[in-house]
Amino acid sequence: MWEPIDRHAPMTKPSLRIGTRGSPLALAQSEEVRDRLSAVDAALVLEVEVIRTTGDAILDRSLAEIGGKGLFTKEIDMALLDGRIDLAVHSMKDVPTEVASGTVISCVLEREDPRDAWISRHGGGLEGLPSGAVVGTASLRRGAQVLHRRPDVMVVPLRGNIGTRLDKVGRGEIDATLLALAGLRRLGRADAASTVLATEDMLPAVAQGAIGIACRADDDAMLARLTGLDHAPSHHAVVAERAMLARLEGSCRTPVAALAEVEGEILIMRGLVATPDGTAVHEARDSAVVTDAVLLGERVAETLLDQAGPGFVIGAG
Repeated sequence: MWEPIDRHAPMTKPSLRIGTRGSPLALAQSEEVRDRLSAVDAALVLEVEVIRTTGDAILDRSLAEIGGKGLFTKEIDMALLDGRIDLAVHSMKDVPTEVASGTVISCVLEREDPRDAWISRHGGGLEGLPSGAVVGTASLRRGAQVLHRRPDVMVVPLRGNIGTRLDKVGRGEIDATLLALAGLRRLGRADAASTVLATEDMLPAVAQGAIGIACRADDDAMLARLTGLDHAPSHHAVVAERAMLARLEGSCRTPVAALAEVEGEILIMRGLVATPDGTAVHEARDSAVVTDAVLLGERVAETLLDQAGPGFVIGAG
């Protein structure tokens, strides 16, 4: 039977659920994604769903002890595959090189400054630390590079969110720490940095400063929607760096660093592996056209493995 259209009935607006960790930085990154999606389609109803991950819940042990980076993404991946969320926002440095089956990193936003910020009670950079000073960091990469340049200081484990780590320095519990400059900027805390370390002195983590958006691999509508948010140069750089890490098969027990930068149609990449105590550091440089990002990353990894020798990178075959 024909029924008249009620022109006064409210129209249902399309809605999307964004999954994220609950840290202040993760929420700031999700807000950035929400703003970008709204700018493309103002009619979208966007909801942010906070998902507590195992990595967020365990703060008294290092990542190497509790299972590595996947602990920050597993529960979010499950929510994505179960349909509880439609897309997930990740710090790409926390995403395993093998993403969960059925999901895909569909786009990478324009990368923030990938450098590390140095926060110190003594001002200046590494050179400003007195002998015997205590540097707090949960990152083996940062610790190894600090010790390589300053073997006279002590590095101690330090986990927690950005505010917690800044407070430790402020209270004098440690002399200095390092944080991703990108995270400080996204939280409006860049002024907390005593200085910003040049990448020649502190090579960043793989994909540091890059936000990635994941969705279900078979969600064609979402894949199409996210295409316009992708920043190709950042995506190429992240792909190269992650290809290096994948070839190294590096775990959270091996200090690994990388940075790929786009100049025109060329990717220029540096990679590094080290011992946790910083006594041995191996570096490699190479370049390729952006379309060969994976090959470039693998080539840098092979050079590092040749330099370091068998067994240097824990987890490498």
